[in-house]
Amino acid sequence: MMAQRNFVLSIISEMIFFISDTLCALIYNGVIPGNGVAIMIFKTIYFLSTATMCFFWFLYFEYLRETSLVKKKRKISLASSVIWLMALLLFGNFFGKYLFYIDNRGIYYRGPLFILTYVLAYSYVIISCARIITDIVRNDSKIDRNYLIILAMFPIAPGISGIMQFIDPTYPVACVAMSLTTLLLYLHWTDQLISVDPLTGLSNRKQLMLSFEQWKKNKGDEDMLFLLLVDANRFKYINDTYGHLEGDYALRLVAKALKQGCRNLPRRAIISRYGGDEFVVLVSTADVTLREELKNKINESLAEIVKNEDLRFELTVSIGCAALEDSDELKDLIARADEAMYEDKNTGR
Repeated sequence: MMAQRNFVLSIISEMIFFISDTLCALIYNGVIPGNGVAIMIFKTIYFLSTATMCFFWFLYFEYLRETSLVKKKRKISLASSVIWLMALLLFGNFFGKYLFYIDNRGIYYRGPLFILTYVLAYSYVIISCARIITDIVRNDSKIDRNYLIILAMFPIAPGISGIMQFIDPTYPVACVAMSLTTLLLYLHWTDQLISVDPLTGLSNRKQLMLSFEQWKKNKGDEDMLFLLLVDANRFKYINDTYGHLEGDYALRLVAKALKQGCRNLPRRAIISRYGGDEFVVLVSTADVTLREELKNKINESLAEIVKNEDLRFELTVSIGCAALEDSDELKDLIARADEAMYEDKNTGR
């Protein structure tokens, strides 16, 4: 919810950015009445809204990744210091004219410190990209690596367009780039709400059903479609004994193990949270031996993750597997995998 809130605030800042820029251009070109003072005011609003827009984008990316920065108000306040510095510089510019000014003939000029209006605002974009790239390299983020790559690419177009407009302010390319980027972020955001489980970052049941129907329809004659049903052992005991927060953490660790176990498959797997402590891995392959290999990889990945965590409880999974038959629907496949999973659970106990 905090990520969504900051995304909405970034859109509001962007709307103010567009309106102030448009009004400034209309006054400057004599389309609507106004004077140099009005242009100075709208330009001030324009640059301040640019900074706030970049700041809320920065917070949006931080909240999405659930970083340590957004967990402490002190760090957020420290991050907002650039906004306050920008506000002070813009206020002082009415008197010092070191950022920009309008001369007696009504002509707009850039001041000697004009570069600060870009450096301060775009510092949020640069820092955000750097932090996301660091997460990608370290591979220790709570969200999917491919999603991190997408996030890192979003600020590139506004950054390049901002540089272009700094060189030649007569081309309003920044507005276009920011509008398109915001639209892409919004579409990606709605897609996440529709198809992604918010706790684990995996696909949800609806996305699993859509993927199954698509894969079944496009399956080749030599391809085999099989499903793994993964269940966290003694999950109710973990919840009842250690609390739901620890239970949620356990589910995220299982999701991480599933992603690691499926990472080097020849074809992409669909990994979904089916419900509660049950997960589904849908795999298309021509290799009949892959099922057991994948089960072993998932168990090994989870064991390695648990070994590196300071958990107060034991965390293991039971896995059942079923292969698709021609007349199967998803519920039939899951039913057979469920039987196999309980056999695995009883054997493990």
